[in-house]
Amino acid sequence: MTLEQQVRAWIADDVDAEDQAELRRLLDRGDTAELADRFAGTLTFGTAGLRGPLRAGPNGMNSAVVRRAAAGLAAWLHDRGRAGTVVIGYDARHRSADFARDSAAVLAAAGFDAALMPRLLPTPLLAFAVGRLHAAAGVMVTASHNPPQDNGYKVYDEDGAQIIPPADTDIEAAIRAVPSVRGIRLDDSRVRVLDESIVDDYVAAVAALAPAPHPDLHLVHTALHGVGTEVVRRVFSAAGFRRVESVPQQELPDPDFPTVAFPNPEEPGAIDLAIELARARGADLVVANDPDADRCAVAAPTGDGGWRMLRGDEVGVLLADALIARGVRGTYATTIVSSTMLRAMAERHGLRYAETLTGFKWIARAAPDLAYGYEEALGYAVAPSLVRDKDGISAGLLVAARAAELLASGSSLLQRLDDLASEYGRFLTDQVSVRVRDAREVAGLMRRLRDRPPSSLAGEDVKVADLRPDADVLRLSTATGRVVLRGSGTEPKLKAYLEVVSAGPGAQAAESLAQLRREVEALLRVTPSTAS
Repeated sequence: MTLEQQVRAWIADDVDAEDQAELRRLLDRGDTAELADRFAGTLTFGTAGLRGPLRAGPNGMNSAVVRRAAAGLAAWLHDRGRAGTVVIGYDARHRSADFARDSAAVLAAAGFDAALMPRLLPTPLLAFAVGRLHAAAGVMVTASHNPPQDNGYKVYDEDGAQIIPPADTDIEAAIRAVPSVRGIRLDDSRVRVLDESIVDDYVAAVAALAPAPHPDLHLVHTALHGVGTEVVRRVFSAAGFRRVESVPQQELPDPDFPTVAFPNPEEPGAIDLAIELARARGADLVVANDPDADRCAVAAPTGDGGWRMLRGDEVGVLLADALIARGVRGTYATTIVSSTMLRAMAERHGLRYAETLTGFKWIARAAPDLAYGYEEALGYAVAPSLVRDKDGISAGLLVAARAAELLASGSSLLQRLDDLASEYGRFLTDQVSVRVRDAREVAGLMRRLRDRPPSSLAGEDVKVADLRPDADVLRLSTATGRVVLRGSGTEPKLKAYLEVVSAGPGAQAAESLAQLRREVEALLRVTPSTAS
């Protein structure tokens, strides 16, 4: 079948008039390159489900692709003898509500109790609802921290965690087996909209995690134009925090994310408005969520009028430290690209430790007795029994509680990090990201690195470990450092995760990390326009 025949066949089967018109315009213009890209393949389940640009055609997020995904999910559930409830949630991105309603109607027509979340809400509430309602599965329509032109489709298994292989490939096979989009039945009349009690239950359960009320801590929060503001305020208020101030330009949902280049708190400049407000108000802490509030970033005052955003690994060990101090037992888990400091902490306290592949779908299944899990990309599960996924709201609450406890004793988050470094050694981490126009370029970069890995880094011999076929990951280890290289599962990026472990002074360790970063940037041929 020629490209034009593929396009015309898709148009004939599409269910959205605007998407049909979009493809016809491309045909009329003779835009072969754009059409070839849209029909080069279909969206597949990456690190966090389906994710791609909002556009017509099989290689984009649109009504036809979403209905196929819902029908494939329904067939997969039927094949496994699963029945009952499927919960569907959505955020404030363009077309999220429409995609969620379509999914619910498809699942309802397939015989499931399709339970639609009461309104646009953070992703952690969907994961919470799957567990609370003992659902057969869950769907969250979101692209998390991706650019505004994207949307996505996360699928949760009956255990409340995101699906893992072979479920992802099995669902993809079921999607491919759907003969026609127009043949997919929908039944809006059987969709059940959940009431606010599911939100109330989440708020009460998360608020109860805070060990004590802290009414004096002054906190600035930003939702980065996402859906977190209201729930964050309710949780913090219920936990006894009375001085929570939102960044006014970013507190309401806006799918265009007008004040940030990328709606990802990891990106440079993303939380500048929050820090400016905190400095002006004399606040004690900044907590930032990404647009679907499953990630959490933290910034703290440095004591000299400045502010510093903590790295994900720093927040990760601070939360672990807080939970250990409270006597929380069980397995503490992180990923192969996160700091190895958590291992040292677990060993010191006689706790079980687990290390997984990248992605919270793996962390959530690290052990049956998982007590805490985190990944350096600002994802934390501080109460896996409530939310078996990363939750930026509960993480933000426990960071704030820990900050308040430390301030009350004359210390701070930054001072506690220094104390931990004195106790365990300095585990300094950094990241170099190379953003590309096409995700396929990442494969070429990884191929080059595999073919010609460096023999030394920062003056030390390199040991190369290739993690294929389990993961497309390359690990370069030295006597005192480590670089882990992988393609992002959610964006067109190559990521390099750096770590230096040192028992020496902070300045010496920092210089070692800076040297390692310079050499990795040269290795990746990074330019200022591509690096972050």
